[in-house]
Amino acid sequence: MTRLRGTLIAAAVPLFLLAACAQPGTTAGAPGSDAPESASASPQSGDDLVARVESFGGFVPPDRTVGALPALSVYADGRVITEGPVPAIYPGPALPNLQVLTLSAEQVQQIVKEAAAAGVKPGTDFGQPNVADAPTTRVTVKTDQGVQSVNVVALNEAQAKDPMLTAAQQTARSTLAAYVKKLQDLSSGDGYTASKPYEPTSLAVLARPWTKQSGGEPAQADAAWTGPALPGDYLNPAIKIGCVVVTGADLDKVMTAAKKANQMTPWTADGQKYLINFRPLLPDEKGCAEFKGNR
Repeated sequence: MTRLRGTLIAAAVPLFLLAACAQPGTTAGAPGSDAPESASASPQSGDDLVARVESFGGFVPPDRTVGALPALSVYADGRVITEGPVPAIYPGPALPNLQVLTLSAEQVQQIVKEAAAAGVKPGTDFGQPNVADAPTTRVTVKTDQGVQSVNVVALNEAQAKDPMLTAAQQTARSTLAAYVKKLQDLSSGDGYTASKPYEPTSLAVLARPWTKQSGGEPAQADAAWTGPALPGDYLNPAIKIGCVVVTGADLDKVMTAAKKANQMTPWTADGQKYLINFRPLLPDEKGCAEFKGNR
């Protein structure tokens, strides 16, 4: 039996909230937006982001969501990076099962073309449903007019006849949800190569002090840390999670060790124990600064 790692992470270790959440239902370039619209043109290099779907917030402590992976990222060269299934065991594997597949140029263009009709544009009103502690879905698309982004609270959790939503808002939410589902179902269509494991060129190591597990938790064997000094730079003074980026020869050593570990493995370094979240950096991500707040 398998399940998506994102569910395991939310319950056990790391999706990321070190800064205040954006206002729900806003778009880039619109009043109240958390990210101004870019004036740049369409993606120019293979690593440029074309589209992304991600979630944040909800009833999850902020320190448990640092380094969350987007549900889906589409790049200009056609790569689509998603999380694949992992064994439904606890603790889960230390490394996420990231998969990459390739779309045709026509499919990438279609994703951008359909975004505006789906509501990914300034001024779309998604309303505020009568749902507490629900996550926010963010959809971002890079178009010829710049980066367009919308944040929608409880996109999939709100009731079909929520009394806090108008008919127009309900329609807007349904249209966006259908677009998101289409993006997430890309791997079931034609015109793409079979998925394969994503091989990162750099890995963020998010380390926090290890604490003894509560009664009933299975004891975990220690693992010796062989990478850069831990814990690295703290991402937020209020949340003691450090971050270092591993590359080059160190990356091979750390990845080999991580493949033998799980999410609750205590890592020992310089007489200290740490709990580590291994976070492969995506092609558009530059380093630890990615995790200091919402995207």
